[in-house]
Amino acid sequence: MTASAPRRHAWPRTLVARLFLIFLAGLLLAYGLSFASLFYERYSATKSMMLGDLERDVAIAMDILDRLPADERPAWLARLSSGSREYRLGNGEADQPLRLDAARGVAQSIQAALGSRPVAIRAMAGDPRHIQARAVLSDGQPAVLDIHLSAMRPAPWLVVVLAVQLILLVGCAWLAVRLAVRPLTRLARAAEELDPNAKSPLLSERGPAEVARAAAAFNAMQERIAAHVAERMQMLGAISHDLQTPLTRMKLRTEFMEESADRDKFAQDLNEVERLVREGIDYARSAHGNVETPVRVELHAFLESLVYDYQDTGKAVTLSGAAAGPLLTRPHALRRVLGNLVDNALKFAGAAEIRVDVQEGAPLSVFVLDRGPGIPEHELDAVLQPFYRLESSRNRDTGGTGLGLAIAQQLAVVVGAKLILSNRDGGGLSAELRLAR
Repeated sequence: MTASAPRRHAWPRTLVARLFLIFLAGLLLAYGLSFASLFYERYSATKSMMLGDLERDVAIAMDILDRLPADERPAWLARLSSGSREYRLGNGEADQPLRLDAARGVAQSIQAALGSRPVAIRAMAGDPRHIQARAVLSDGQPAVLDIHLSAMRPAPWLVVVLAVQLILLVGCAWLAVRLAVRPLTRLARAAEELDPNAKSPLLSERGPAEVARAAAAFNAMQERIAAHVAERMQMLGAISHDLQTPLTRMKLRTEFMEESADRDKFAQDLNEVERLVREGIDYARSAHGNVETPVRVELHAFLESLVYDYQDTGKAVTLSGAAAGPLLTRPHALRRVLGNLVDNALKFAGAAEIRVDVQEGAPLSVFVLDRGPGIPEHELDAVLQPFYRLESSRNRDTGGTGLGLAIAQQLAVVVGAKLILSNRDGGGLSAELRLAR
């Protein structure tokens, strides 16, 4: 039989909860110690005062009873009694030894007050806080002091005041923790929403020095990333654009060469390079697709137009699903995304189906479906990266340049959509473009 692993205590995951628990534990401990010390100090002072009063009261009362005639003593008993102390004549009923420290302290005060006068102090059988002190007067008559010891309790108003103070301090601690963690939360949200392909709003640099410094550093990092991405895109676009001129000259020279197998291979290589350059320019331009002004389009008519364009060229492209209503989007970028997905389906499956899924309260989804070979599960995310190709042969006719899905992914972000690739049951690929309404 194996020993079970030790159970770990649950610890809050958020920084706000952790800091608040630490502050709360410290406040409760500090308030508990303060209340205990205050209560002990008041208890000690009250105890000393009560024992001093008891000592004087017993000495005076016994002297008065001792000096009075026996027939007048019963009339004075009520006058001498007060609160929890009552004087009686007789032997009393208490016969148990004292068990409480408070009772022993009272007994010492009574003995000190009576001096050499013999006194017997006992507790009642059913209540150790109920004690009786029996003394003998000068004429031999016994007198009993009956005492009910009361427990020391704090005043109700003191508990209320301490509770109100504790609530105020807990509220201030919670507010302080929220104010301290809020800049960190805002920084994390800005980091999650950071888009290298779009200009994100800058963080406010107001507030404490540490918060302003962190916001300024994040804004500077955001600007450096945007400048770096823009420089890369500009470099890619410039190189691709500048290559078009020598490629055009080379193609013209190829036209004047004598027909041969080498000429055909050379022309084919030039076409592949030209296609790569053209798609490189398209990829560079797709990074700046958000400059297009959003307009409202009728999505169903928009998709029908796209499908008819393919059908007019003899391509097997169909449209199905629910009829979608108007949509605010960037139409040229959206058309390029769907066109790349349809071209990819036609290349690998020979046919494509565009399906619209409209559900109440859910994002609008446009699917591009095919029955091709699909994509291995571990490469579904990798194929969205630029120049990533599934085929190791690098065959342009079957594998392409590796930029089609990357451009679609980049333009999907521009139109405010999410591109999701998945394999279909029975074979084929499903490319879902999830659009925000």
